Amino acid sequence: MAKFRYRMQNILDIKNKMEIQAKNEYAAANLELEDEKERMNALIGRRRFYENKVREHLQSESLDLQAVIEGKAAIRSIEEQMKKQLDRIKKAEDKVEQKRVIMTELRMERKTHEKLREQAFEEFMQEERKSESKQIDELTSYTYGAGKNE
Repeated sequence: MAKFRYRMQNILDIKNKMEIQAKNEYAAANLELEDEKERMNALIGRRRFYENKVREHLQSESLDLQAVIEGKAAIRSIEEQMKKQLDRIKKAEDKVEQKRVIMTELRMERKTHEKLREQAFEEFMQEERKSESKQIDELTSYTYGAGKNE
């Protein structure tokens, strides 16, 4: 029996490698998004800390006006940082979505080539069966014909 060789195997191999690379890029983009979200959570925690500190100063018996002013300034600064962080999160989400779309397209291309390979293999197997059947018929005809001549 002949060996099956898919004529576009190198293309299928490239598609596999491209899909693996796209998966890695998608995973990296997801990690980046999670990092940005963690930074946002850290900012939220810092803001809560300063809000509690300002609240404590306002509720204390001796009002420390300077500490309240500094606390509110820190809160405003953190809120500005949070706005910028929201933009970074949005960009990271867009990047994740872009990488997901690319990964999905490459997966579909790879699956298409795998189906083509399977079809080519089926055609190969049919041809092999036909060839084998033909050889058996020829062998049978030869042995039957040789037996009559004797």
